[in-house]
Amino acid sequence: MPTPTCTFWAARNWEPWARILVPLSPDLLQRLQARLESLPDGLQAHIYRVRDVALELAAPHGIDLQRAELGTLAHDVCRAVPGGDLLKMSAELGVSVSDVELDFPLLLHGPVGAELLRREDDLTDHELYEAVRWHSTAHASLDPLGKLVFLADKLDPQKAAVYSYQSKLHDMALESLDLALLEFLSREMAVRFERGETVHPASVDARNSLILKLRS
Repeated sequence: MPTPTCTFWAARNWEPWARILVPLSPDLLQRLQARLESLPDGLQAHIYRVRDVALELAAPHGIDLQRAELGTLAHDVCRAVPGGDLLKMSAELGVSVSDVELDFPLLLHGPVGAELLRREDDLTDHELYEAVRWHSTAHASLDPLGKLVFLADKLDPQKAAVYSYQSKLHDMALESLDLALLEFLSREMAVRFERGETVHPASVDARNSLILKLRS
């Protein structure tokens, strides 16, 4: 992979992009599917299960089905990359790395995947980019699409053994993405706190933002 110049990445500015809904590249779906073919079979199966969950949840919340499909197909394109390589790719792509991510580099597969898709596969849509970037930790700025991708990833039926409350979470997600996301973050943070483990700052901010929003 060619290393991008420091000047190019340092000069980028997301603000104008954040205000404009950029038309989706017509061949983005084909490019994503081509990438998925190179992934391990088990990971491919997970991604397509997540896609199916997202399509189920999208309609009740008025989320465009094409965007739901693209977000979920893109979310784990770098999930099979080893932690050490994710750190190297972060440096090459100009992705900032927090202390928590340095301690647990697997959390970088979302940010690295989003940036890689932006550079190589014309992922120019800000909402899709953010959905991929934050699908592991969540983020206070996530829009409904980002919340959908985050939750669909956790609602993969094969993860029921990991999340014993998955059935309840699924029902909540059909009714309210915000309530379901708050439920997930609260439960998982409680577990991590009990174990003395770190929690990504973006997850804390996302939970706080949801509490304040739902109180108003």
